[in-house]
Amino acid sequence: MKKTFLSIVTVIIIMGCSNEMPENQGKVQSILFVGEDENQPLVVGLGGGEGGNAWASDRWKPIRDKFIKEGYAFLALGYFGAEGTPEQLDRISIEAVHQAILDATKSPKVNPNRIAIIGGSKGAELALLMASKYTDINCVVAMTPSHCAFPALTFGASTSSWTYQGKEVPFVPTPWAAVPSIIKHDLRSAFETMLEDKEAVERALIKVENINGPILLISAKKDEMWPSTEMSNLIVKRLETKQFQYAYEHVADEGGHSEVLDYFDNVHAFLERNFKMND
Repeated sequence: MKKTFLSIVTVIIIMGCSNEMPENQGKVQSILFVGEDENQPLVVGLGGGEGGNAWASDRWKPIRDKFIKEGYAFLALGYFGAEGTPEQLDRISIEAVHQAILDATKSPKVNPNRIAIIGGSKGAELALLMASKYTDINCVVAMTPSHCAFPALTFGASTSSWTYQGKEVPFVPTPWAAVPSIIKHDLRSAFETMLEDKEAVERALIKVENINGPILLISAKKDEMWPSTEMSNLIVKRLETKQFQYAYEHVADEGGHSEVLDYFDNVHAFLERNFKMND
């Protein structure tokens, strides 16, 4: 995930971009891994701004295999930067990602009524956003998440990362005031500057209270990419204010953006308590 946001340094400097939809918009790469059991709960893996289909890679095989061993089916989704998908994280169709999940539930091995999504960084943003719109998603694990939508990772960074029902999802724009921080590779400061636009943040907030199941947030106190702990705290505050009916937890690691990947024992325990056997 560290690689994820370094690309922003080169894309946000010049504002403005084409209004044309990206090539392959609405295309998703999905690879389903299943075990021997019947009626397996489905765990969906969404990568971050590094692109490709990270969860299908050899690097993630041990983590993927552990889910299979524990009785889950696992769906690795690449929503940009993978073969046949958009080249950049720009106006990704939320409906297309959701449809790929539904297609996976047609497998006779998969329980279509038990769907959990795990996303890291921009993938966490997508996981929370998608689950807030589709009630058939029963659980979210968001690692170093945001509480609102941010711009596309493109040369202009002037479009949304996501579309829903044919329209761009409202996002927090990148002001010129953030550019000096970006040039210095101080991305956290750049995002903190972006978050000063309270009206834009309000428009771009993810309505996490609409999520139809438990939520686990794992953040990094020393996150060098964006203030994931502060944004996770705001998610918790919103859940409290809205009297969210499901379980939710926030684990704040003392380290940086990528160190939260050491917390998969917490993820498995949370799913076991709150998701796997709950109908």
